[in-house]
Amino acid sequence: MISRELSLTYLYLLIYILLSSGVILYNKWVLSPKYFNFPLPITLTMIHMGFSGLVAFFLIRVFKVVPPVKMTFEIYATCVIPISAFFASSLWFGNTAYLFISVAFIQMLKALMPVATFVMAVLCGTDKLRCDLFLNMVLVSFGVVISSYGEINFNVVGTVYQVTGIFAEALRLVLTQVLLQKKGLTLNPITSLYYIAPCSFLFLFVPWYLLEMPRMEVSQIQFNFWIFFSNALCALALNFSIFLVIGRTGAVTIRVAGVLKDWILIALSTVIFPESIITNLNIIGYAIALCGVVMYNYLKAKDVRSSQTPGAAKDLASERRSSNLYGLDENSNSGNGGKNGSHLEAIVDEEAPLIPSAKGLLSRTKPS
Repeated sequence: MISRELSLTYLYLLIYILLSSGVILYNKWVLSPKYFNFPLPITLTMIHMGFSGLVAFFLIRVFKVVPPVKMTFEIYATCVIPISAFFASSLWFGNTAYLFISVAFIQMLKALMPVATFVMAVLCGTDKLRCDLFLNMVLVSFGVVISSYGEINFNVVGTVYQVTGIFAEALRLVLTQVLLQKKGLTLNPITSLYYIAPCSFLFLFVPWYLLEMPRMEVSQIQFNFWIFFSNALCALALNFSIFLVIGRTGAVTIRVAGVLKDWILIALSTVIFPESIITNLNIIGYAIALCGVVMYNYLKAKDVRSSQTPGAAKDLASERRSSNLYGLDENSNSGNGGKNGSHLEAIVDEEAPLIPSAKGLLSRTKPS
């Protein structure tokens, strides 16, 4: 029989897959002119950030669920603000892409995330240009190009928005690593939202004021409270589901779940949004890109295993216990061999500004 711990692990993975897919499909439905017709992606993102920040405030300041971290002005100015800026940018550009291209094609373009992360890491000096990783990046890019060539409803504007959002997210991840190596700051999902969501909201206010507020004044925009409340609630729940998954599984399991989620999402999107048409070239190109992504994940996992020392592993286990907000068993599913740092790239998802620990980041990226 399947043990209770293993059953909970599968349950959390299922919840993560459902919420992650649900947020993407829900955002597409809300923003698309063919459906709910709320073509204001910055406004929608600000609603998410405002709601998440408000919930985090009540959980920390009113209900005292978790204590706030010791946040100095220097740390806030040099860490939180730049990370929030790129987090807000990635959400803005990513949500805007829904107005122009299909969910299926967006998921195929997201295969470029390892490429963007690798390029940014090399430019920022946190990773070295290696032949094996570079060839993997070429393979991923080649697959995405084939998939794009096979896209029937290809749209240059939507593709540019999505790719820009991917690189903004990659830069956020690299900045998180660079800045937190210096500060040693560790935030759980609640404190992440508490500090990052309000700051991201303020960054989004300027483009919203210039680009979307004038449109809202002159056009009839429908606003349904329950739709936007449930949409923001799904985005918030996604953050907590990611934390539950990280506490239960290893990086390999999370990456497999992510690939499964992508295929499910591509299939579901063609059913929910009939205008999304997948061609043979789309599938072939995406399969080629995924081969490169899988090989990239294998090489990075091998780097983590080779760079881990017994002392680092002991520190990591101690740190994981100290940040175990939900009382999860840190030894459950230990056979996966996952490390906290590996989760940074393993889960890159909408509305999820989770900041892992600096130790985990160091263990992941130490060059072999």
